[in-house]
Amino acid sequence: MCGISGIVGRGWAPGQLEAMIASQRHRGPDMEGRYFDRNGLAAFALNRLSIIDLSSAGRQPMTDPESGLTITLNGEIYNFVELREELKSYPYRSRTDTEVVLAAYREWGEACLDRLYGMFAFLIWDERKQRLFAARDRFGVKPLHYYFREGEPMLIASEIQTLFAAGAPKKMNAATWATYFADGLHDHSANTFWEDIYSLPPGHSLLWENGKLAIKCWYDLAERTGCDYDERPADIVQEEYLAVLKDSVKLRFRSDVPVGINLSGGLDSSILLALVQALQGDDSNMEAFTYVTGDSNYDELPWVRRMLEGTQHPSVVYQLDPAEVPALAESVQHHESEPFGGLPTLAYARLFERARELGVTVVMDGQGMDEQWAGYDYYAGLNGNGADVHASPIQGTKQRTTRAECLLPDFRSLAMPFVAPTPFPDALRNRQYADTRYTKMPKALRFNDRISMRASVELREPFLDHRLFELALKQPRERKIVNGTRKKMLRDVASQLIARSIVEAPKRPVQTPQREWLRGSLKPWAETCIEKALQMYGNTWLDSALVRRQWHEYCLGQSDNSFHVWQWISLGLACKS
Repeated sequence: MCGISGIVGRGWAPGQLEAMIASQRHRGPDMEGRYFDRNGLAAFALNRLSIIDLSSAGRQPMTDPESGLTITLNGEIYNFVELREELKSYPYRSRTDTEVVLAAYREWGEACLDRLYGMFAFLIWDERKQRLFAARDRFGVKPLHYYFREGEPMLIASEIQTLFAAGAPKKMNAATWATYFADGLHDHSANTFWEDIYSLPPGHSLLWENGKLAIKCWYDLAERTGCDYDERPADIVQEEYLAVLKDSVKLRFRSDVPVGINLSGGLDSSILLALVQALQGDDSNMEAFTYVTGDSNYDELPWVRRMLEGTQHPSVVYQLDPAEVPALAESVQHHESEPFGGLPTLAYARLFERARELGVTVVMDGQGMDEQWAGYDYYAGLNGNGADVHASPIQGTKQRTTRAECLLPDFRSLAMPFVAPTPFPDALRNRQYADTRYTKMPKALRFNDRISMRASVELREPFLDHRLFELALKQPRERKIVNGTRKKMLRDVASQLIARSIVEAPKRPVQTPQREWLRGSLKPWAETCIEKALQMYGNTWLDSALVRRQWHEYCLGQSDNSFHVWQWISLGLACKS
């Protein structure tokens, strides 16, 4: 796990690369490496967080002298041991997964991507062809951002603030902000909240040559899944799914540093803990991390304690305090560079800090099961043909979440309507696909990458294995939702691992007392952020009087959700950063 940086083209200065390295040291505090193309056309750097092969042999960028290829990689290729055996004729100089990717690209070219199991974003520079090839993993667990204007050097890095450090102009993208305010959407396209700065989409590759850029999709979940349902008996499917599930978790234990686990009180965390126990035995003593807020209406600690009863796992609990929020929000905003997910993201950020303090460099959690098995509440109402319906940005709320009427007309007109593709003949799978590829998962993965790497901790997501998603999406509706119970087949699989009382527990959205804190102890801070947003954009983007009136109504308790308030706070944080 690392921070990658690169510059390609003519007219750049070495100081730009050094600034990029400095801005990403949190992503890789263990080692730094640099590569300069002999023709002066490119430069690459890596901040390394050592996970596999902790020796200096794992230093990047890594060059293959025979082919003239140089790689810079962020992430983990979990099946690198098997690939290394398949490519055993390569003259390896390290035990890293990075060198295996270099060998695979030399052997198979772009086709190597389909053979990689894991999370990754990498750059490969071909010195002979003077060409850059870059790629991002199937679901976009690892980020890759770039600044591109024709006639200028292209900047590319793991984080947006790294591009700013190298000199990319810091100008807000009004259309992206308008879309966010009007529809609550973000991270659903290549556009970011900053002009001329883009995110390489999940499952895509990039080719730079002679100043020209070409983007190509190499993996699409719907295409790989197909429209046909899996007609095999349910017990056969369950057996296969459980086998892949165990293999996915087993692969993610490959590490030369300590591994921990994040736990909430839900079904998915219970499954992950049970799989850890099955693989490591009853004497497994991995630290189990949980955050709380001190509010029994939201905290899941009683369920977590019940899950850990009879195990050897130390329970590490962090309680977020409202007094921490202002400074923590500014720090997280700096690393995210874009709006993030409110107080849950801040609490989660503290959890990674605690893991690092305890010497735990790798943490696993249970992201992905809701998208696989239709776990969100609105899935239950989706049936029949494949009409697309947008999901609320906030799980579990009945009220509208945005306040588009607070946008000035010219600004609101910039919002870019988005309708997700509908590749499946049924509405349920189309929504699952949209949530996975465009709406829920991309933003959650961005939030989580930044806050984990902010603390120099690698986050692994065992359930984000393409084999699991492809198998789950092939299943018909009656294996996902039965009589209002969601995740039906997953619960059947889970019953082989955990107690029935946990299996049958209803889904609880992961929440914090954000609405109460923002109109309570955090009200002065929230108001300061909102006023900052209005000071900067009250005459061009937002109707100041209407924003203030709706903020006042919110403080009086006239709304059961705080998403629109967090939107205004997010703009204020962005203006201050």
